[in-house]
Amino acid sequence: MLFEQLSEIFTGLIGSTGYFGIFVLMALESMVAPVPSELVMPFTGFLVADGKMNFLLVVLISSFASIVGSLISYFIAYYGKREMVHRFGRLFLLDKAELNWTEKWFRKHGDSTVFISRFIPVVRHLISLPAGLARMNLRRFIGATLAGATMWNTFLLWAGMQLRENWGLVRNYSEWLDIIIVLAVLLAAAFVAWKHANYSGLKPRAS
Repeated sequence: MLFEQLSEIFTGLIGSTGYFGIFVLMALESMVAPVPSELVMPFTGFLVADGKMNFLLVVLISSFASIVGSLISYFIAYYGKREMVHRFGRLFLLDKAELNWTEKWFRKHGDSTVFISRFIPVVRHLISLPAGLARMNLRRFIGATLAGATMWNTFLLWAGMQLRENWGLVRNYSEWLDIIIVLAVLLAAAFVAWKHANYSGLKPRAS
């Protein structure tokens, strides 16, 4: 299975390179690379519980790596040509006509959007791209990324410490947590869309 193959690759890298392996994997996890944190951090938690790694150092390294990976994606989008929005619009869920709206959204709600996205599967890998395209304030972007990534990474690390040799079970439990978070976000998005639709319907039309 793909899960088992990835587990062997990631655990082998961490086992042979230690903290450096954690940094590389978690930096990739914050980009568009298919590196799930649900595989990296729980195994690291097992190593911490086994006395082979330091808890605080792992938290610091994983958080720093998340920022580095996110900034790489952010700056790729920030300095990229606007044509890439049209070319990869399906990936970003954006097109040229929607770019201005996206910029306004990230100026107003960028902090909460980036923070919440760190807990959502797939979205956490991509959120830095639209943030960069929208020219989100860099300090706010780093702050929201640091807060969300640190909370998520620490939770997975703690879960791995508790389960020790059974750290792989975190993947199964986190899938349910992912579903709950996604449903909550979808409900919130539907509510916002409903309010926006009602507000638009109440606005007086120009004569």
